[in-house]
Amino acid sequence: MKKIAIFISGAGSNAQRMMSYFAGHQKIKVACLISSKENVQIAASCTKHQVRYYEFGWNEHDMEHILHVLEANDIDWIVLAGFLKKIPETMIGAYANKIINLHPSLLPKYGGKGMYGMHVHRAVIEGKEKESGITIHYVNEEYDKGKIIQQHKTPIQVSDDADSLLEKIRQLEINHFSKTVESEILNPSVKHSDLGCP
Repeated sequence: MKKIAIFISGAGSNAQRMMSYFAGHQKIKVACLISSKENVQIAASCTKHQVRYYEFGWNEHDMEHILHVLEANDIDWIVLAGFLKKIPETMIGAYANKIINLHPSLLPKYGGKGMYGMHVHRAVIEGKEKESGITIHYVNEEYDKGKIIQQHKTPIQVSDDADSLLEKIRQLEINHFSKTVESEILNPSVKHSDLGCP
């Protein structure tokens, strides 16, 4: 049984879907969820799905405690589902090729520090792009620069604005995020040598 920790910073809609998706799964279990701020609704969902819930402010003092939580829960993989904090190198080292992120654009376009949520969708619309989508990728030391696992696209119409694009991206997340995480955990597409790790 592979055990997942989900990290969130926002409302946690993708995290809730992922907990439901893996409920009763024979090979993968969401063991814990770590939120970088108080989230009563997600805490209740975790109780429902028998997932341990934790809150950390994500300062330097918290890092040792977070690593202990991951170890105590026998975590094999970390999934970032709307998580806005930078993952420290110590954690990347401890979970090399085991941290997966969801980004709401077609990387390498519209990635990097500060590019999340509506900031991305507004930038895509202002850039007059013909398409956008989601990128599911591994995490390394740089924002949104890790090896891409999958991308899924949606066309952008002349009538689209940032709000309508948000809905299109959300539908891609619903359709593909949990399935891609499942596939990648069961059959990883990268090995240590692919990312320059020993």
